[in-house]
Amino acid sequence: MYTNGYIFRYAAIMVIIAAAVLSTSAVLLKPFQDRNMAIEKMGGILASAQIEGVETENTIELFNKYVVEEIVVDQNGNVVESFKEGAKEDGKAFKINMKTELYKKKKGENFELPIYIVEKDGIKTYIFPLRGAGLWGPVWGNMALNADLNTVKGVTFDHKGETPGLGAEITTKGFTSQFAGKTIFDESGKFKSIKVKKGGVKTMPANEQIHGVDAISGGTITSDAVGEMIANVIDGYLPYIEREKEDPR
Repeated sequence: MYTNGYIFRYAAIMVIIAAAVLSTSAVLLKPFQDRNMAIEKMGGILASAQIEGVETENTIELFNKYVVEEIVVDQNGNVVESFKEGAKEDGKAFKINMKTELYKKKKGENFELPIYIVEKDGIKTYIFPLRGAGLWGPVWGNMALNADLNTVKGVTFDHKGETPGLGAEITTKGFTSQFAGKTIFDESGKFKSIKVKKGGVKTMPANEQIHGVDAISGGTITSDAVGEMIANVIDGYLPYIEREKEDPR
């Protein structure tokens, strides 16, 4: 019969062995996890720019083919870094933590944000990464603007834990396709963002409908979160957008 001391030592040894195995597995798997996260991020950027034919196995290749420049801008719209040569995942822009930088923005501190410039068939598209807070966790995505830096070419959204069939619908084409052709500035040049409207854009004044999309039925909180995310994040890019419009590089 085993003594209590023997049982305790045996259990302690097994716990140590299990912890060592799990720790080693985590270390060994991290490069693969990081690569998968990078591929997912690249895919979202390309999808917002309406780049077709993107599959897991060719995402990195297409990302480096179509992303001709990565830019990091500060809160005043100054270009901190322009990265054109080499693997784009090695650029500063790709490594920026949006959560950290947007928290700095919220506190009124200096911040930096990434921009990706995609070029296909001689046409440039500007992609602005997004991040916000949903109902059950973070939501994020990308907004691609045409060369006029006003008209939306496309968007992608994702989430950590929104409700399936409700808030989680922000990832579906039925929701995201509404954004194409909408504008973030009015005719006078005032920033209007894109409002995710409960009850639908039909309830908005006719001249405002170009700045709105239909909210998700039953997903009001997540819909509002997407609208707030777009307004808050794009606000941080406005100094750059306004500079670029006045004096294109």
